[in-house]
Amino acid sequence: MPMEECLQKGEAKTQTKHIEENQNSKMVRPRRRSVLLLLALTMLSPLALYTSRLPAALNPIQTRDFPGEIMNQGRGVKTDKLNALPLETVSSLKEPVSVVFSEELGGLSKESTESEGQELPSRKAGEHKSRVLSEVTAAADGMEVIGQVTRREAQDGGLASAVSEKQVKTTGSQQQSSSEESLLETMPKHTSAKVVAENSLTARTDGKTKSFVLPDMRIRNIKDQLIKAKVYVGLGSIRANSQYLKDLRQRIREVQKVLGDASKDTDLPKNANEKVKALEQMLIKGRQMQDDCSIVVKKLRAMLHSAEEQLHAHKKQAVFLTQLAAKTLPKGLHCLPLRLANEYFSLDPDRQQLPNQHKLTNPKLYHYALFSDNILATAVVVNSTVLNAKHPSDHVFHIVTDRLNYAPMRMWFLSNPPGKATIEVQNIGEFTWLNDSYSPVLKQLGSQSMIDYYFGTNRANPDSNLKYRNPKYLSILNHLRFYLPEIYPKLDKMVFLDDDIVVKKDLTGLWSINMKGKVNGAVETCGESFHRFDRYLNFSNPVIAKNFDPHACGWAFGMNVFDLAEWKRQNITQIYHSWQKLNQDRSLWKLGTLPPGLITFWNKTFPLSRSWHVLGLGYNPHVNSRDIERAAVIHYNGNMKPWLEIGLPKFRSYWSKYLDYDQPFLRECNINP
Repeated sequence: MPMEECLQKGEAKTQTKHIEENQNSKMVRPRRRSVLLLLALTMLSPLALYTSRLPAALNPIQTRDFPGEIMNQGRGVKTDKLNALPLETVSSLKEPVSVVFSEELGGLSKESTESEGQELPSRKAGEHKSRVLSEVTAAADGMEVIGQVTRREAQDGGLASAVSEKQVKTTGSQQQSSSEESLLETMPKHTSAKVVAENSLTARTDGKTKSFVLPDMRIRNIKDQLIKAKVYVGLGSIRANSQYLKDLRQRIREVQKVLGDASKDTDLPKNANEKVKALEQMLIKGRQMQDDCSIVVKKLRAMLHSAEEQLHAHKKQAVFLTQLAAKTLPKGLHCLPLRLANEYFSLDPDRQQLPNQHKLTNPKLYHYALFSDNILATAVVVNSTVLNAKHPSDHVFHIVTDRLNYAPMRMWFLSNPPGKATIEVQNIGEFTWLNDSYSPVLKQLGSQSMIDYYFGTNRANPDSNLKYRNPKYLSILNHLRFYLPEIYPKLDKMVFLDDDIVVKKDLTGLWSINMKGKVNGAVETCGESFHRFDRYLNFSNPVIAKNFDPHACGWAFGMNVFDLAEWKRQNITQIYHSWQKLNQDRSLWKLGTLPPGLITFWNKTFPLSRSWHVLGLGYNPHVNSRDIERAAVIHYNGNMKPWLEIGLPKFRSYWSKYLDYDQPFLRECNINP
């Protein structure tokens, strides 16, 4: 019995142990399954997320996806296909050309370039980051690749990102540089196969493709071919083949004749493609004859240097001609004062008097100072001010001109009175107090050194800046603005106007501005760096460097409010004289009135709101139209005055609308808008 009991106990323990092991194994198995499941998920989840990449991994040459930019850029006639080539092997990779050529396009165009810094997906280590895209030489393989790429695009559901608006805008400049850099490497064999080379832009938004094609893309491509042909003409190996050289020159002449003066693709004749293809065939033969790239590079560098020299010479000539045109008096403006003078002196003395002369010294009215010898420009300033004034009868214009234009100026306003406004015309020759013993600038203008500076032919150091030789700098009318209290001693406040401005709003608000003890109210022009003091003054001179800040904000003449009472109290005219004496040798500044104005009114200028005075209409075609509409005064500062043929056409209407071109004197002198 004891033995049986022991056996039974042993069996019971064994059974209990098996039961416990079974239970433990049941608990371990789920854990193992969980671990295995997690491992499987870890390994398979990337594949599940990027299943679209699996075919590319299996066959990277045929099904590799393109970056978003290429997926969304240039489309040919078949907009659902992308023209591409398989990648080269790793060992034969070259620098990326980054240009997609379309075989199916019939016109001249080029696809947009590939954006920099974006890697192709599923790259192997050691592969280059960019693709080399070229012409499709195997049609069947190419179409298969195209189909796979476009199918991949549809499956991704627009996974490739759309080209951003900024990229589309910058593509034009990238295409031009790409065309030049790859000129020799990517010589096309057929015009219709490689066109759209420069100016075809595409953008993809919400699955829709929009194409932007510039109107002169074919012309640009033809010019590129002509440049390459001219390079070949200068190569030794090409010149050694006389027959080929003769044929190449003939093709060049034919293409140049076809190109002519065309500025748009639509201007090209129908045989343009035929002539260009013939030239390209000659270039292909030339490339086979000349395979030394170093010689071609040298020739291109020589041509580039020559082009830069020509560009520099043409710019210099353009500056000279612009300055000459600015100084030249148009025939109509020369005729006008002669006709007016003849009419004025035929009048009786009683009829030569301007009305309302009793208002000239009334300090309660709005007084303007205008110094000019240009009758037409003065008329526009007066007319625009009066027509935009709320109470024209309260406005008084004090005009000072030279002896030659005194009678014509009076005759103009006698025959064309500006409404109820008052006009005074004075002759500067009658200012006997203004002489060279009183005015240093008048003495300098008549000095021999100034005459030599303007008219001398044997200057040791001629000034390269031609604008300083404008005759206006020799006219005392230009400096009369510094003598306002002497000319108008009974007035306390005046608005000074240049003759190249147009008034667009009522200016009476200028008289109510509190200038806080300042003498000059002006609009500052330091929105850009070149309108600061160091632009106008010579800070290498210790006198200038000691007294002024080179980064101080400049301001503009043209529309200024002057507190004449404060002017007298601070003795501004004497300050002006002292600086003019120091600048007798023009070592502090060149000529003109703005530099001495900046010095004279240093720390005495009150900044006005920019809406009072908008500048740049005489040189800057990009003046904001909103600024012009909001401005009270617009200023045609610069050489392109609105009464000259070189004036900017887009701004001329603001000026010409204040003239009546049916006026008899204007018709007689053939002055038209």
